[in-house]
Amino acid sequence: MNLKYGIRLILLICVGLCHKTSYAICSTSQKALKGQMILAPLSRGGNLPFRRLCADFGMETAFSEMIYARSLLRGDAVELARLRRSSNEKYYGVQIATNNVEEGVHAIREIEKSGADFVDLNCGCPIFEATRRGLGSSLLRSPKKLGKLVAGIVEGSNIPVTVKIRLGCEVDTINCSAVAEAVREAGASALTIHGRTAQQGYSRNADWDFVKRIAEEGRRDGSTIPIIGNGDILTHYEARRRIEESKVDSVMVGRGALTKPWIFKEFKDGDSWNIDVKERIEIYRTLACYMKDHFGDDVMGRKKSWNFLPWHFEFFARYVDLPEEEFSQQSVQQPLIQNRLILPNDASPLETLLANRSTETHDFIASILWESASNEDAVQKLQQLAESHKFKEILLNGGSKQKEDEVLSNLPKGKAGKWEKRRGRTPAPKRTEEEIAEIRAERAAKKKRILDEGGELPYNPSHDR
Repeated sequence: MNLKYGIRLILLICVGLCHKTSYAICSTSQKALKGQMILAPLSRGGNLPFRRLCADFGMETAFSEMIYARSLLRGDAVELARLRRSSNEKYYGVQIATNNVEEGVHAIREIEKSGADFVDLNCGCPIFEATRRGLGSSLLRSPKKLGKLVAGIVEGSNIPVTVKIRLGCEVDTINCSAVAEAVREAGASALTIHGRTAQQGYSRNADWDFVKRIAEEGRRDGSTIPIIGNGDILTHYEARRRIEESKVDSVMVGRGALTKPWIFKEFKDGDSWNIDVKERIEIYRTLACYMKDHFGDDVMGRKKSWNFLPWHFEFFARYVDLPEEEFSQQSVQQPLIQNRLILPNDASPLETLLANRSTETHDFIASILWESASNEDAVQKLQQLAESHKFKEILLNGGSKQKEDEVLSNLPKGKAGKWEKRRGRTPAPKRTEEEIAEIRAERAAKKKRILDEGGELPYNPSHDR
């Protein structure tokens, strides 16, 4: 009798602890992921100094750059550095890339030690470096398999686990509804949907109709986890409209925040900030100072910072004032971030300088901000640069520019501040007929396994012929 009573008591205590942990996780998710404008996980852009700058303008929730779980567990210094949060970040989530439960759980143990509030599983990254390893958006091909992965990671984690997905891998294999259902049933604490397929990258407008559908399907199923919409948000009024029309709990911004970090202030105030060029320069110099604090105010610190600081001006250069009364209706027809916004003809030399897309100009600006003794000094030196002969030559002859896919991709590492092309591979020896037959058999078995697990095969145009 005493033994039975003792067993029942232990079970009740365990259940109580589980409920307490579940409540704590739920509470964190509700505060951090509902009614918010959230900073997206940004390759290269989501560095600590930039997140610190966004937090100055009211950002409450941010995600780290994507971290490869395997590299983290090997003690990779770069991945370990990405665990650090700024002291003014209220809620901080670390995003990982993994396709293995055990690997994911062990990575989360390290993330928990760093003090992160939650962890996010990347299921949307389209870059080759991730997909060739079976990570990122390649996980979308089999919702059933992904559900098992998420369930295993959730079970082994002491902090909330969220998941970020795209609509699918290709336009012809959109399966976000099945993926979202699998993720919800697996116990994820929140779901973020980027309204494009992996194949589309940033080339098409985000499809918020799909985002809305997933939010509605979750409500019908009785799900209460936060749904976060992501894609093509540049202004506070676009963000509010997306929340109202798509019934999402929060919105996530990437390029919008990179273009104007003060978008978080505008979202909270519900009003556009009529910022002048000198105020913008002060903000950009603040970022340079934060990089000095983080990387060091010496030769090595500058070298490390130069992987980021000049790069940020590829986005800062895109800023154009977009008052709600003038651009609200236009934003309904076409997302403003997808429009080619032109600098006014009466723009000052200083505004023309900051809007220039040349990488040489970005390097000049970053150097001035790094070396200036004050905001006034920075404005004066940038004014001189804007009126200089060397800048007029750049305007006359043009300069090298980065393409969109280079700006937001984890391409192979090259020299500091530069991307380099992947070297070509040496051709392999010609295969025998037996080897070809064996490879075809392996591919057929892999396709069968994907279909058996409820997944979908990539679209093949040759099947339509």
